[in-house]
Amino acid sequence: MHLICDIANLREVRRTWQTSGKVIAFVPTMGNLHQGHLNLVREAKKQADIVVVSIFVNPMQFGPDEDLDAYPRTLENDKILLEELGVDVLFLPKATDIYARGLEQQTFVEVPGLSYMICGASRPGHFRGVATIVCKLFNMVQPNVAFFGEKDFQQLQVIKAMVTDLSMNLKICGITTTREVDGLAMSSRNQYLNDVERKLAPTLYTKMHALVSEIQAGRRDFTFLTGEYKQQLAELGFSPDYLEIRNVGSLLQPSHEDSELVLLAAAFLGKTRLIDNLQFSIKTSV
Repeated sequence: MHLICDIANLREVRRTWQTSGKVIAFVPTMGNLHQGHLNLVREAKKQADIVVVSIFVNPMQFGPDEDLDAYPRTLENDKILLEELGVDVLFLPKATDIYARGLEQQTFVEVPGLSYMICGASRPGHFRGVATIVCKLFNMVQPNVAFFGEKDFQQLQVIKAMVTDLSMNLKICGITTTREVDGLAMSSRNQYLNDVERKLAPTLYTKMHALVSEIQAGRRDFTFLTGEYKQQLAELGFSPDYLEIRNVGSLLQPSHEDSELVLLAAAFLGKTRLIDNLQFSIKTSV
């Protein structure tokens, strides 16, 4: 596995791949890798000749009161895991190269609409930071295909919209959320949970399944229903941020004709913010 920190070096290597007609897959990460990340890499290896993984903790997507400084960094272990999977290149860009003029002067990319709702409403500017860094990394790596987990479902939709709107010549693949045995969606932030919180955390996913079951059984009072479940979560010890039922494609409020939906959830457990989603189908009223 080659370690590359310099953008010019990456582009030089990229030209050799392009000349030889290699299909290049890209998996952007912020490190502290878990099996969810590794599953993205495994899928990338199935679909491409060359696999590039990046690790960069992106300050632009963290709010002023969020965990940028505390975000777990485990580079040496990450290197071992990626080498074992046969990754071709680990790209470790420097913040001074990514944001050479500083964050305040940085040109940014923003996807309107999708970036402002749900998680974007709770974390203003977050998806601007995501879209900007992903766009920059795409320009550097120039992959044929890129892989993202569906756990960050809204992020995936933002990136797909950006790629379409900016006429980028690459395919975006969303990969099913990797879960612990008890159902908790894998996340780098799960290690913030103490023992008591870790035992409680899978209840979020359990409650989401129960909510969806009620909808599939015929309930359509979505606002009242999500309110009920937010109250249940609060009584269990969660601090719900949002619990929203949306159209799976647009993430807009569903109409009576929409049959493909997604339940999006975020809740704090102690200091840890958990996110999850559940896609499902219903019979429409038409």
